[in-house]
Amino acid sequence: MKIRKGDQVRVLSGKDRGAEGTVVEAIPARGKVIVEGVNTARRHTRARTGEEQGGILDKDMPIDVSNVAVLSPKDGKPTRVGYVVEDGKKYRVCKRSGEKIPENEV
Repeated sequence: MKIRKGDQVRVLSGKDRGAEGTVVEAIPARGKVIVEGVNTARRHTRARTGEEQGGILDKDMPIDVSNVAVLSPKDGKPTRVGYVVEDGKKYRVCKRSGEKIPENEV
């Protein structure tokens, strides 16, 4: 999966089409990502401890990785991601401009 935690992405299809956000979690086994503020659902939760508050909470749900695209670091438009190997090290590359996608410090 070419999309990682911390990437800036844009939703390409679905009810949140056009929305942009940061990937909070990547789930490669299921081919899904969780994007901050996208595909939210209302969950009824019970307070498990005395300090934790129960009630109706908004929760970001997973979205299929095929429905999102990484934003190019150069112009901020959606792009596909490729790989290039230089000096024995593998980098992710923006197919749109050919620039390296910066590694996320997470």
